[in-house]
Amino acid sequence: MDPVVATLVILGLAIVAFASNRLPLGVVSIGVSLALFFTGVLSLAQALAGFGDPTVLFIASLFVVSESLDATGVTAWAGQKVIARAGTKRLSLLIVICVLVAATTALISINGAVAALLPLVVVVAARAGIKTSQLLMPLAFAASAGSLLLLTGTPVNIIVSEFAAENGGRAFGYLEFALVGVPLVIVTVAFIALFGRRLLPERNGGQMPLDLVRHARLLRQQYSLTLDTGVIMSPQNGVTEVVIPPRSPLIGTKVYSGMATPDGELVILAARRGDDELKGRDVVIQAGDALLLQGSWDELTRHAESAGVLVVDSPARLRRSVPLGRGAKRAIIVLAAMVALLATGVVPPAVAGLLAAVALVLTRTVSPAQAYRSISWTTVVLIAGMIPLSTAFIETGTADLVAGWLLAIIGDSSPYVALAVLFVLTLVLGQVISNTATVLILAPVAVSLAIAMDVSVQPFMMGLTVIAAAAFLTPIATPANLMVMEPGGYRFGDYWKLGLPLSVIFLLFAVFYVPLVWPF
Repeated sequence: MDPVVATLVILGLAIVAFASNRLPLGVVSIGVSLALFFTGVLSLAQALAGFGDPTVLFIASLFVVSESLDATGVTAWAGQKVIARAGTKRLSLLIVICVLVAATTALISINGAVAALLPLVVVVAARAGIKTSQLLMPLAFAASAGSLLLLTGTPVNIIVSEFAAENGGRAFGYLEFALVGVPLVIVTVAFIALFGRRLLPERNGGQMPLDLVRHARLLRQQYSLTLDTGVIMSPQNGVTEVVIPPRSPLIGTKVYSGMATPDGELVILAARRGDDELKGRDVVIQAGDALLLQGSWDELTRHAESAGVLVVDSPARLRRSVPLGRGAKRAIIVLAAMVALLATGVVPPAVAGLLAAVALVLTRTVSPAQAYRSISWTTVVLIAGMIPLSTAFIETGTADLVAGWLLAIIGDSSPYVALAVLFVLTLVLGQVISNTATVLILAPVAVSLAIAMDVSVQPFMMGLTVIAAAAFLTPIATPANLMVMEPGGYRFGDYWKLGLPLSVIFLLFAVFYVPLVWPF
């Protein structure tokens, strides 16, 4: 089969597979790499080169950095401090939430920022009497805008920077994205503040996250604890509720309030059997009994994983809700050092990210297992598997062919028209498949267009990342959109009402504003 035809067929099948959502993204991505090898389009080394690409390693390291901020309560602390000053009025809360998530996204990526702040925003909405649907879609959309503030905001930024450097342009600086990101965040937040109420539904979702303050109060009430009964929740210690399952080795054991566990690491604060509190020193444990345990977070987590109990609320989940927990200072210092390295360009981005990830493990801010778990392997495999498709587009001349088709459509028009046509195609494709995959597919085409028109590749690459961020029309456009769907009570058709005008704004920025800052 002709290499160009094979590349286009593989692309078409990949788009169908992505859009159908019936196969895991990683499977589709690996399938693309293997298909390029078996059809002879690429050698084995080329087909698997994405898994050793520095861009992929950098993106993987950022997940570890994000985990350190989330797990140590840095994100929870920042969110609580900022939102506490916003009051309970809808408009002020909306603006603060949008600005906060945009700034957080710039440092730890869209998905990490939305996942970290979503529970906090839902709790704040409940306390303020505001429908969650009025706040959660703005949370996801503002995160997309915030991804354009810094190089670390999204994998797409890293990808287009590498493409620019490898194709006659230069890599974008760590802070350079802010030249388009800051005005876009301002316009996005302003538009949502002015028109969001009318374009968003008035609903509450069925999924409510944990309110730590209310949770502690509820435990005190149910177990008849006084306010001075130890420290219910703190950065060092906490409590967790467990239930005794059938066939547990603990059945038949005698317990009492204040008793230490056999290893002396935890204390049994109280026990219940149904609606009855179990008091006295001769309580014999039965299946179905509930125990309230107190101790260090590490010990609670270790005991929660034992076979003898079922955990009601995971200690790891509760721990993330405690502001500035153990390791928070170390996480902040490592983050600051990584940002300094990225901003100054002393070392390549991948090296800066890997140094940060290693430092977090060596300082025990995150454990090795925690670091591995924090990495979104779906994202890593997706990018690693799709990079060879970009290589195939370049090596086989497919990118030049597609660019030629687009040039035939636009004729002798200006580069602005070329940007408009390319970016509309990117916008449409990005609503049904990953925006990262979209950019990996169309970046070679953008390069070919720039070369054919004898203009700089910089506005094409920067414009591509801007329009890729406009994934607003469907809940499947980004994981962040999908994250807020259930807790926001959204339906599939709710997204385009606010998303369409925002997409037009992003398109106008990509076509007209970007070339002013990065000239042709």
